[in-house]
Amino acid sequence: MDFTTTYLGLKLANPLIIGASPFCDNTEVALKLQDAGAAAVVMRSLFEEQIDAEQLALRHHVETPAESNPEATSFFPNFSEYQLVPDQYLRQIENLKQALAIPVIASLNGTRPGGWTDYARRCESAGADAIELNLYQLATDPTMAADELEADLLETVSMVIGCVRIPVAVKLSPFHTTPAHFAVALEKIGASGAVLFNRFYQPDFDIEQLEVSPHLKLSDSSELLLRLRWLAVLSPHLKGSLAASGGVHDAADAVKAILAGAHAVQLVSVLLKHGPHLITSMLSGMEQWMGEHGYVSVSEFRGAMNLARCPDPGAFERANYQKILQSWRV
Repeated sequence: MDFTTTYLGLKLANPLIIGASPFCDNTEVALKLQDAGAAAVVMRSLFEEQIDAEQLALRHHVETPAESNPEATSFFPNFSEYQLVPDQYLRQIENLKQALAIPVIASLNGTRPGGWTDYARRCESAGADAIELNLYQLATDPTMAADELEADLLETVSMVIGCVRIPVAVKLSPFHTTPAHFAVALEKIGASGAVLFNRFYQPDFDIEQLEVSPHLKLSDSSELLLRLRWLAVLSPHLKGSLAASGGVHDAADAVKAILAGAHAVQLVSVLLKHGPHLITSMLSGMEQWMGEHGYVSVSEFRGAMNLARCPDPGAFERANYQKILQSWRV
């Protein structure tokens, strides 16, 4: 079976890559993932706020719209709480490149145009094969229109792309008004691919302490459904690469993402739960499915179930919506 795929212009041995996570903090762990079959790794995100803090002589406040009161500086982690400070991050890229034979993708997390984007160039100089730009922004300002927010994001992406010669992928939020239009706009300014989707943490309330309780819940396969929808919508319209991130937990999930149009599938939660050996099992499961369905390469079935084969995707989606609602009886 031919598992090879091309993602962001990088030739990969298979579509299974490690998503942004703590796995790459430790070179020995990254080696175990490579040995289990991972085709590339994405490092944990280096945050705009970290870089700004370091550039302001390690001062602990960051200039953001949130800081409209004296307590706002406590919203962000202390500088020492970040797992990898910027200089350590660059050294870890170098360490990974020396130890691994697979591509290493750096991850930057930010939203506003600013000097922090120059770190993309430093990641490239350290040896990164590509940049994943994570656009994590929750629009809470009722005075900011969607087009204003997206204009800022496009400017940020353009600045990062302008800093480097290596490919840049953009990790998207599922909450854009028109995700397809925004993805096409990203490609027009030079983005090499899109990652679907960023997993926003869902805050809980501590009703005894009357505080917000941040909690990151690992994904499960149910989260894949949203990714499948938009992979299927976007894949006929984008020339660049697509990756699924969130909800891939077994071989069947990976196959579904590829059928929808993904060039690569990012794994994190399932490996945090079960360890690197799951990659080997998933590749075996994919091989079995391909054999049963007469495919000899991943490229043969990539996008086979996207919406290019549907004359009116909007009507198709609405029809399925109605069918689902009519299927229940009480």
